[in-house]
Amino acid sequence: MEQQQREIRAAYADSTITVYQAYAPGIGLPAIQEGRFPAAWKRDRMTWIKPSFLWMMYRCGWGAKQGQETVLAVEISRDGFKWALRHACLSSYVRGVHPDRAAWQRQLKRAPARVQWDPERDLRRRPLPYRSLQLGLCGEAARRYADEWTVSIRDVTPLAHEIHALVNGGDLDSAARRLPQERPYHIQEDLLAHLRG
Repeated sequence: MEQQQREIRAAYADSTITVYQAYAPGIGLPAIQEGRFPAAWKRDRMTWIKPSFLWMMYRCGWGAKQGQETVLAVEISRDGFKWALRHACLSSYVRGVHPDRAAWQRQLKRAPARVQWDPERDLRRRPLPYRSLQLGLCGEAARRYADEWTVSIRDVTPLAHEIHALVNGGDLDSAARRLPQERPYHIQEDLLAHLRG
């Protein structure tokens, strides 16, 4: 089956979907211990969540980048994820999706969520020919994410380090077997029609 150019792939269950983030230990460790984001987590700032584990590894350097040493798997409600997509705007102007640049800018200013489609990554963090969803949350969406949608927070830093060591050792088959099992996340087309870009 041919890979769609823009497709949400994720680990998910009946009522939840797993997204990834990476933080400095000062935020990440309390979040793991409490199973929720601590008061120090700034709810008034844009935060980006990623359903793709490998895209998160590309972004945080397998948990080695400064300020991103603690890699979190955040299980959130699928209803919350849908709400964010319904209220999202593309992070850049796309002719044909938006009537004009000014209309896109107005929409972006009002939207509590934004979407980017970035090249998915392989185990060596090289770009693949299809794109993966990144979902930015701000304002109401960020507050709902932290205080309503989050079901659990797990530390996947050891898993990131283990897979990275296997990749560095050339054992890509073992590394691939350790990856979270992500599959196409089917969602009503009307929720993504304005985000196809």
